Amino acid sequence: MLDITLRVRVDVDALIAAQNDMGVCDAIERNAPAGKPAAMSAPHLPKVAGIDSTVPAPAHTPSTLPPVPAAPPAAGAVLQDRLAGWVSDLTTLHELTERLIRTGTLDDALEELLGAGAALVGARRGLVVLEPPRDAARDSPLEDDRGPGLAKGLGLTRSDLGHIETVPRGATAYGRILDSGRSGVPGPIAHPDLLGDDSLHPLHREVAARLGYSASYTVPLATEDAGTLGAAVWLYDEPATPVERQCHLVGLYMRSATEHLGRLIELEQARATVATVAEELLPSRLPRVPGVHLAARHHSGPRGGGDWYDALPLPEGALGLAVGSVSGRGPSALAAMGRLRASLRAYAVMEGEDPVAVLSDLELLLRLTEPARTATALFAYAEPAERKIVLAGAGHTPPLVIGDQRTQFVETSLSAPLGMLACWEAPSVELRPQPGETVLLYTDGLLRRTGDPMDRAFTRLHSAAAGVPRALRGDPAAIADHVLRTVLPEGPDVTGDGEDIVLLAARFD
Repeated sequence: MLDITLRVRVDVDALIAAQNDMGVCDAIERNAPAGKPAAMSAPHLPKVAGIDSTVPAPAHTPSTLPPVPAAPPAAGAVLQDRLAGWVSDLTTLHELTERLIRTGTLDDALEELLGAGAALVGARRGLVVLEPPRDAARDSPLEDDRGPGLAKGLGLTRSDLGHIETVPRGATAYGRILDSGRSGVPGPIAHPDLLGDDSLHPLHREVAARLGYSASYTVPLATEDAGTLGAAVWLYDEPATPVERQCHLVGLYMRSATEHLGRLIELEQARATVATVAEELLPSRLPRVPGVHLAARHHSGPRGGGDWYDALPLPEGALGLAVGSVSGRGPSALAAMGRLRASLRAYAVMEGEDPVAVLSDLELLLRLTEPARTATALFAYAEPAERKIVLAGAGHTPPLVIGDQRTQFVETSLSAPLGMLACWEAPSVELRPQPGETVLLYTDGLLRRTGDPMDRAFTRLHSAAAGVPRALRGDPAAIADHVLRTVLPEGPDVTGDGEDIVLLAARFD
C-alpha cells in the first residue's frame, strides 16, 4: 500500500510540473450537472480497483456581496484530492477484509460481513441468507429449523427474520438471486422505495411497513469459482439507494467474503462429518443395570479428537465403566479410538474384575499395533448391589465423587499413559460410594477447555460439582449438565482450543 501511494505521488508531481510548464490553468467548471462533462475538465484518471473516481462538487456559501469570480483550483490539487479519496477507500476496504479473514467460524464471519457491509452502503440493518450448493454425497450441515439455509440478522430479532421469511421466496431479491441458477455471477438488486413500488408482492410491502424499512439493497455472495453461496440484504429506514462508489466498494468486499465463506463452509462440513463418525463410534445407548443410573455427555472438538467413554454390563450384575483419550486429532485419532474402545470391551468381558489386567492388556496391544501413539484410560469395575468400585487409571484424570456429605476427587496413584513405558502397571483403588452419591468420570478436555492452568481447572471443576443444587443430585444427567455449564459458562463449543469433552456420570442407589 505504501509503495502504491509513493508511486502515485510521484506521478502526480510530474503531471503538475508538466501542466505548469504548458501554462495549464484553465478553470474547471464547478456547476456542471452530474454525469455530464464540464466545459474544461481535468484529465480523467482510470478507476483504481474498481472504485469510482468522481469527486463531488463543493457546496457554495451564500453571500450578500456581489459575486467575485473565484480562482479555480489547480488541476493537480483536484487530482491529489481524488487520489487521496481512492487511497482512503482502499485502506478502508483492506482493513474490513483483514477483519473478515481473521474470523474462524461461520457465525463470526457472517456477523462481521453484515456489520462491514452496512457501514459501506450506509444502512442500519440487514440479513444474510447462506445457501451453498448441496453436496450430493452428504447432507448439508447448514440445515436447521429455519429451513434449507442459514439466516443471520443485523439489528433484526429472530421474530423479525420470521416475518421476512413469510414473504414468498420468489418475491424477494435474495430469493431471485439464489434461484437464478448456479452458473455465472448474478448482479445486485436495489429497491429504492419498497412501500411505493406497486410491482412488488403485497406481502413484501406489508412486512417492510411492519418492520419499518423502506428500501433494500441486495448483493449476491458469488464468484465464478465458488458459485452462488447466498445473498446479503441491507435495509434502509427511508427510501434510498447506495451511490456508485458505495456499490463498487461493497462489491469488492463481497467477492473477498465469498471466497472466505467458501473455505469456512468446507471446514464446517468436515467438522460435521468428523463429529458424525465420532458419535457412531461411541455407545448408541447406555445399559440399564439395577442399582445404578447412568448419563453421558460428549462434545467433539473442531478437528475431532480421540476421547471416548463406555459402559457395558458384565456377568453377575457387574458394570464396566471406561473413559479414555487417544493422542492426535482427525480421522486417524478417531480410528485409533474405535480400535482401543473395542479392544477394551473384549478385555473387560474376559477379566473385568481386575482393572489393572484390563489396562495392561490394552497397553500391550497399543504398543504392538500402534507404537507411535499414546493414550490415557480409566477403567472401573462396579458392583452396584454392594456399591463397590475397583478402578485403575493410566495417566488419566481422577474421578470425582459428588454427594450430600462430600465432594472429593478419588485418590488414584500417579501413572504414565499407555504406550509411554516398556511395561505399564499401576495399583488399583477401591471406592465405596454412599447411597445417592454420583461418581463422575471425565477426560482432561473438560479441564483444558477452561484455558486455565491445570491446578486452577481442577479447582473450578470441584467448585462446580460442590455447587450442584440438592434438587438435581438425584439425576446424573442434570449433574453432568450443571458441571459442564458451570465449568464452561460460554458453552462447550466456543471455548478452549478444540479439545474433546467426555463426562460419564454413575449415580448409585
